[in-house]
Amino acid sequence: MDWVERVTRVRRWSRGGERAPHKPLLLLYALGYFQRCGDAPIFYSEVEEHLAGLLREFGPPRATSPAYPFHHLTSDGLWEVETADGGASPGPRVGALRAQAARGRLTGELAADLRRDPRLLPQLCRAILDVNFEPSLHEDICAAAGIDLETIEAAVPRRRDRAFREQVMVAYEYQCAFCGYDGWLNGTAVGLDAAHVRWWAFDGPDDISNGICLCALHHKLFDKGALGIADDRRVTVSAHFVGRGPAARDQVHALVGRPITAPQNAFPDVDEQHIAWHAREVFRSPARAA
Repeated sequence: MDWVERVTRVRRWSRGGERAPHKPLLLLYALGYFQRCGDAPIFYSEVEEHLAGLLREFGPPRATSPAYPFHHLTSDGLWEVETADGGASPGPRVGALRAQAARGRLTGELAADLRRDPRLLPQLCRAILDVNFEPSLHEDICAAAGIDLETIEAAVPRRRDRAFREQVMVAYEYQCAFCGYDGWLNGTAVGLDAAHVRWWAFDGPDDISNGICLCALHHKLFDKGALGIADDRRVTVSAHFVGRGPAARDQVHALVGRPITAPQNAFPDVDEQHIAWHAREVFRSPARAA
């Protein structure tokens, strides 16, 4: 059984580039739970709040219910749900899942293969992360799902496109397009990343028109939806972002309405379609007023 192919096939429901990582997030949680507790059942009523938090933090900026993936993942041959009386899943209704003491677990075949091959779990986690989320979020997602990221990195290191990073750095002259940070150490740029505007996992190409140079702080905030880009190519800051101290005020709030730095004339600017995707699928609207 090619489990890696199976988990990547269920990476998301998609329509017009919409993000719906409900099943992948539940699967990552289940793999982390298996790592800690084996194939003990996961009761919906006990993990509902935790799963809701995962969806809220790493899902799209739209309301959703953890009951949806808890039930629907059963259709992919990776997850099974039964009720207290031994019946099948009662459906994606929160009340029914609670009332009938629904509990889920990885399928017996998958659990057996995970026990047989210790390398399989990190392979599955890496595959799910890579096809659904930007690398800047992997550490946070693993921590929230109870997965040891260092184990995954040691077993399956991620291959990065060096050419994309180098092109973006040159295009933006090694400077954060949001704040202007341009630090170097011993002849090497430090704290600067080549960020995808439309995520690679959602058909975002590895080319300059989908890349922007950001410092590490603003890259993380951009991928989390705290920062965005408006149609007029000015920085937007989510009204949901809270920072009361001078550091947050100077490094984040002060960005509201600031024009983003354009690349050198020899390189194309960020494509407006990629900006629109990020605004729709990642940015936590509404934006703060200037």
